[in-house]
Amino acid sequence: MDVLQLLPNNRTPARMPPLATLPVFWALAGKRAIIAGGSDAAAWKAELLFACGADVHVYAEELSDTFVEIINRGADAGEGRLFHHDSAWSPQVFDGAAIAIADCEDDAAAADFFEAACTAGVPVNIIDKPRYCQFQFGSIVNRSPVVVAISTDGAAPILAQAIRRRIETLLPPSLKSWAALAHNLRAKVNERLKPGAPRRAFWESFVDRAFGPAPDAGIEDDLLTVASGLGAAENSSTGRVTLVGAGPGDAELLTLKAVRALQAADVILFDDLVSSDVLELARREAKRLLVGKRGGRTSCKQEDINAMMISLAKAGKRVVRLKSGDPMIFGRAGEEIASLEKEGIPVDIVPGITSASAMAARLKVSLTHRDHAQAVQFVTGHSRSGHLPANLDWQHLAKPATTTIFYMGGRTAGEISARLLAAGMDGNTPAVIMSAVTGSDETQWAGTLDTMAEAMTLIGVENPVLIGVGRVFSKAGRSTAMMSNPSQPIKIRRRG
Repeated sequence: MDVLQLLPNNRTPARMPPLATLPVFWALAGKRAIIAGGSDAAAWKAELLFACGADVHVYAEELSDTFVEIINRGADAGEGRLFHHDSAWSPQVFDGAAIAIADCEDDAAAADFFEAACTAGVPVNIIDKPRYCQFQFGSIVNRSPVVVAISTDGAAPILAQAIRRRIETLLPPSLKSWAALAHNLRAKVNERLKPGAPRRAFWESFVDRAFGPAPDAGIEDDLLTVASGLGAAENSSTGRVTLVGAGPGDAELLTLKAVRALQAADVILFDDLVSSDVLELARREAKRLLVGKRGGRTSCKQEDINAMMISLAKAGKRVVRLKSGDPMIFGRAGEEIASLEKEGIPVDIVPGITSASAMAARLKVSLTHRDHAQAVQFVTGHSRSGHLPANLDWQHLAKPATTTIFYMGGRTAGEISARLLAAGMDGNTPAVIMSAVTGSDETQWAGTLDTMAEAMTLIGVENPVLIGVGRVFSKAGRSTAMMSNPSQPIKIRRRG
């Protein structure tokens, strides 16, 4: 049987949401551009067009000092030409123009310019008059040939500027040199590598370098040697598998390396708990296959998942096994790695934020607060049979100077509480329960060990549950006003 037939679902990417405007990057080198007006605002637009290599014709009887300075400065390499016409614009100036911009004092003047440009079939923008604009200018991050533009459709220019500042800090100035190098390399790489996985592998390794130091002399020859090596290995039929931690659910908690792996994948085998927001960061062409394992529901067997990864990798696919949380913590990663290595399939690991860390962050609690705990331990809340593991050392788990996190303990919460109490743990020991950590339907409870079982009956087990026990959680009860005690009703906070 084809292993793909064992899959219970195939989740496809969502359609593109509505766009306020279409982001378009427009080549204007050598094109005729019209600027009407000699103000500072018009000067800034003229400088932008000038930097794009356009032949900018400025129609204004008077120029601001800023405009005069731009004209006197002359052109640098790659810039266009600037012509000043000491007169007002006329309908004839639009002949052969690619773009027209004006700074008009009133709506009547704006309407005249707008109508004349439209009649001539020239795209037009009147500065600060959205009613007379067929296009808008966004905030720009310039690492040309890498250009990033941000638009809020005129609703919040300050927000666009704030976004630009944030992006400026993420894109090193050296990116300009790397982008120029990529432009020079593209044709040579295409000669050496056919479309598909090898070519994509080359550019992914290139991107990893592009966010580092500026390229040095000889880098082009080195990169072409890498491309030739990939070309020689192109006939190999073996792909590779990457185990990727999707974190607790919030897509913003993914690592950059996880996003790159998702962008490089041919096939993504994802758990039932992986959120749609995380999947939306994947390459749109990647096939998404649900292989969820969820307590109390129909699931793929681990053996079938292993066989699927092996089959896809041997077919030359780049496979991402996307697991909620961290793949190396209660994620069955050890079994998957062993199966892949036995078949000689390369496997990489990208760690994710485990649910315990996300819970601690949501509650603003340090799991190793030195006033309360000298150790932290992660414990599985159920075995293969669905019950608590038989070999847990409850005396050790009940130590008061330890923080204990039980994963997948929703159905065994009552037994966990009873075992810890029987091992001598104080019934007033702080405890927390969280389900769907960081999700829209996240639920929080803070109380004590002896009321934990009762709280669990109210929370339910539809979503994955995390249980924390230890003195570090005393702050959680106070700060969230959810502390329960025998004389007070149990309080539960739900996010959604």
